Amino acid sequence: MRRDIEHVGWGKLSYEIRAIVAVAQDLRNLGLEIIWENIGDPIEKGEQVPGWIKDIIAGLAQNDKSYGYCATQGVLESREFVARMVNQRGSYQVTSDDIIFFNGLGDAVAKIFGFLKREARVIGPSPAYSTHSSAEAAHSGYEHLTYELDPANGWMPDLTDLENKVHYNDSIAGILFINPDNPTGAVYPCELIEKIVDIARRYNVFVLADEIYANIVYSGHPTCSLSEVIGEVPGMALRGISKEYPWPGGRCGWIEVYNKDKNPDFRAYIRSLLNAKMLEVCSTSLPQLSIPLVMGDPRYQGHLEERRRMFEHRAQEAWAAFQGIPGVQVLKPQGAFYMSVMFEDGALNSRQTLDIENPTIRAYVEDMVRGVQVDKRFVYYLLGATGVCVVPLTGFCCNRKGFRVTLLEMNDAKRQRTWKTIADAITRYLASA
Repeated sequence: MRRDIEHVGWGKLSYEIRAIVAVAQDLRNLGLEIIWENIGDPIEKGEQVPGWIKDIIAGLAQNDKSYGYCATQGVLESREFVARMVNQRGSYQVTSDDIIFFNGLGDAVAKIFGFLKREARVIGPSPAYSTHSSAEAAHSGYEHLTYELDPANGWMPDLTDLENKVHYNDSIAGILFINPDNPTGAVYPCELIEKIVDIARRYNVFVLADEIYANIVYSGHPTCSLSEVIGEVPGMALRGISKEYPWPGGRCGWIEVYNKDKNPDFRAYIRSLLNAKMLEVCSTSLPQLSIPLVMGDPRYQGHLEERRRMFEHRAQEAWAAFQGIPGVQVLKPQGAFYMSVMFEDGALNSRQTLDIENPTIRAYVEDMVRGVQVDKRFVYYLLGATGVCVVPLTGFCCNRKGFRVTLLEMNDAKRQRTWKTIADAITRYLASA
């Protein structure tokens, strides 16, 4: 072409959670039965949306209003409802003007990073959820800036590492954290979030909190929302319905904006997000219309509590399945529905293998593992030998070696069998060379 049309950061767009699906699909076409442990989709793993929620959505689908455009910023009644929920937490108070709806948080993240000045960087955690790390790297054209989550301290952020990087890199304009965290399942106490906000205040940067799992927090792990501690610091929190109803295919999420009027640069930036929304007209109406009716229903809190107990039980179950294996470290999740299993330093090498009976599948895997990270090598061998599809920890913008599993499988026997299959494979793999 007469001009170079490639965006400078396109090569930074990677999503290992989905990328490994292509590998698994190839192996399925070769006759391998796949057990999908790669993505946080409760519906895929057999969870059923409660009948009363389906009834509400079905009723809305009979209303012609659900088929039309809504306001660019989102359905007013839904924004007012979300604003009331924020205000009930106490501390920072918002209005409907501080709520912006998107077609899922993937859409929100794309716009949040896409409309930042290229030289303005957002530092995020390592390990990091791939949507955030890839979007930030793509917008800048450089590797995602990260601070460490410390497994020796319950996967809590290393605040010294974070502050040093913010202090010595004046390109950093924002701090991202995920609470509860994906992929580790860590839940941050209020005191820690307050310290992150304080760093942002002292260095005059904004805070971005991904709170999509805010209502999946296990007993004994108190936390708080960013709105409760934000003070006068500019910030945003990301929330949605995909993990709670659950309705991941509804593609409906929103951001809560804090203190946009206290900083002219931040106010102008938020305006740019609204202008970007105007280009696509609006987000999907039907899921937005459901929010006041579903979340405002007296049955909703019981629904959330039932799911919390369910995932807490599975977290204990998964931790027990892996915690005694020589060569691995595993921390019991405190929230969300994931667990990260980390290999000890030096446990993995490029000579280890698993037996794969099908010669075509074995040849495919042997070709795929050439030159990859050692944890990705294990993941590919695990997939080829057992059909279990997990995500390597290095796929989460992380140098630590391990993998992430979900806690989503509804069939108890299948879930427990999957844990045992993985655990046995780890033992065989580490002993193979």
